[in-house]
Amino acid sequence: MANNSCLVIVSLIGVLLFSIILNVASSNDVISTICSKTSNPPFCSSVLKSAGTTDLKGLAVYTLNLAHTNASKSLTLAKSLATTTTNPQLKQRYSSCSESYHEAIGDIGNAQKDLALGDFNAVNIVTSGAMTEIDDCQDKFTQPPKDTSLLF
Repeated sequence: MANNSCLVIVSLIGVLLFSIILNVASSNDVISTICSKTSNPPFCSSVLKSAGTTDLKGLAVYTLNLAHTNASKSLTLAKSLATTTTNPQLKQRYSSCSESYHEAIGDIGNAQKDLALGDFNAVNIVTSGAMTEIDDCQDKFTQPPKDTSLLF
């Protein structure tokens, strides 16, 4: 949704998985250790502190749930924009983004299942897919006409 939060949240999963695999962070500095490796440490810190846990797997579960919620909201918005815009270029872009977010939601759902099974490699693979889908949507709006919605 706004400020690329969905993409940032999904990208947190990779850092969390790296931390789980290496078990590099003590419970006192888990969030700062993780967030220092992200593109937006203050946003990361705010998100992870709201999880109410410093358990790495718990943070991953929380983050995947949040990513799923945000991607679902973005999908709903993209579908709505595709049906209401009168600009044919934007209509096509929003429709394409609807497909991208639909795929991302599927990837995030698969990541949630894989995480529950402890298959961290699979989580990494499918969250990378979700990030690619969201990136693909955003890339469609690099040219005019400008998107003035809250999709990004």
